[in-house]
Amino acid sequence: MAGSSDLRAQLEGPVLEIAPRLLGATLSHGEVSLRLTEVEAYDGANDAGSHAYRGRTPRNAVMFGPPGFLYCYFTYGMHVCCNVVTGVEGVASAVLLRAGEVVTGLDEARARRRGSSDRDLARGPARLCSALGIDLSHNGNDLVTGPVTLRLGDPATEVSTGPRVGLRGDPHRPWRFWLPGEPTVSAYRPAVARSRRPKGS
Repeated sequence: MAGSSDLRAQLEGPVLEIAPRLLGATLSHGEVSLRLTEVEAYDGANDAGSHAYRGRTPRNAVMFGPPGFLYCYFTYGMHVCCNVVTGVEGVASAVLLRAGEVVTGLDEARARRRGSSDRDLARGPARLCSALGIDLSHNGNDLVTGPVTLRLGDPATEVSTGPRVGLRGDPHRPWRFWLPGEPTVSAYRPAVARSRRPKGS
């Protein structure tokens, strides 16, 4: 695996360049490793879909760098999602890890995701975290020293792009990247408008 300076240097560029570079990379935690097949880019203050759009908070502080750390957050009151922090320190940007193919530790991943097919073990950002055993305690995890580690592979020769999934802020930007033809890539779903209760209810 690349040393600390090597991995961080490779993650220091603009998030739209780094995001497709993560496709095919290996994310590992304990016995389980997966090959990333789908990611989404989030560009901080330049992106209304980003958690850092309105500035630094205790929740999003890890997004402000340095690169090469894991930003984890809780969503929908039940799921954890994780991101690779990119760019230069002090400027928020991160890549959401949306899906992957489990390549080692299948039995452990299956035990964590009982009832799921192998295709669905890490198909979606919450499932990915569940399969790897990633929780909020891993927020700020150094992806060089672990326990969750990242190893970049060769750049993908073919990458598909499209709008990010379920996003209300800047929903049409084609900042989701995936490996075409991969069965583990999640299905695209636009944001669902929240219904408002009638007045007086």
